[in-house]
Amino acid sequence: MPDIDWIRELCLSFPDVTEDMPWGDDLCFKIRGKIFAGVVLSDGRFPRMTLKSSPECFHDLLEAEGISPAPYVGRYNWIQIASSDLLPANELESLIRRSYELIAAKTPKTKTARTKSTKTKAKAKPVKHGRTS
Repeated sequence: MPDIDWIRELCLSFPDVTEDMPWGDDLCFKIRGKIFAGVVLSDGRFPRMTLKSSPECFHDLLEAEGISPAPYVGRYNWIQIASSDLLPANELESLIRRSYELIAAKTPKTKTARTKSTKTKAKAKPVKHGRTS
């Protein structure tokens, strides 16, 4: 049964995932600092869930009862599932995995830091054009 423990175990099984609670009782799962899934802990054992969807699947998902555009981010193809037990476990797992993949694909694996050599690069001396005496 896809309850909060099942969701947490699945999300944390993906590479580079961390969890955070940035807004009250919202538990967010992140890949390299970017959210790919969120659940509302105050909903109890079968919480509402927010996931990223591909543009191709977004409108099809909205046709299912209990799935709606996520508040604030629906315009970016995020969906909200009214309860985690709304879908069979294999379908919910597929949606969570796809959300993870969509966000991971847009998130750099390492952040490139500026090095001192780029900051302190010596400027080339200007070449003087003109006559010599």
